[in-house]
Amino acid sequence: MTDQTNVKLRLSNSELWGGLIGLALAGFVIWQGLKLKLGTINDPGSGYVLFYTGILMCVFATSIIVSAITEGGPTLASRWENVRWSKPLLVIACLTVFSFALEPLGFLLSSIPLMLVLLRVIDPVRWTLAIPVAVLVPSGMWWVLKRLLLIQLPSGLFGIG
Repeated sequence: MTDQTNVKLRLSNSELWGGLIGLALAGFVIWQGLKLKLGTINDPGSGYVLFYTGILMCVFATSIIVSAITEGGPTLASRWENVRWSKPLLVIACLTVFSFALEPLGFLLSSIPLMLVLLRVIDPVRWTLAIPVAVLVPSGMWWVLKRLLLIQLPSGLFGIG
């Protein structure tokens, strides 16, 4: 006969730590919601949505913690085994360059090369698909943001985008 109430609590359980971090973040969100004032349901304050979002986050984080305690989970070390760091580091480097190039070059001239690099290097796509996607997606985003939503985007030195 097996013991059905076997508790699989280990401190190296990654899901347990994820749930605890989520619970701490939820407590912070609730605290900030309370600081902003809740108001009433007919006259909600600026912290109303934040407070109830924090409560939902608490419920989800608690369910993760309970699941981690009752069912166990992978260890922290097993989550990081065989992780290939080159592509995430390359994406971070590309986004850093993009953030520095955005203001001087403008939205279009900085986002088109970013898309092209991401499409060719990160997840290789053939040139006949990468070039149209790299041009059309930022152009479409520029049109939606600038023309439809009337959001100001940096136009850069050349006044493009």
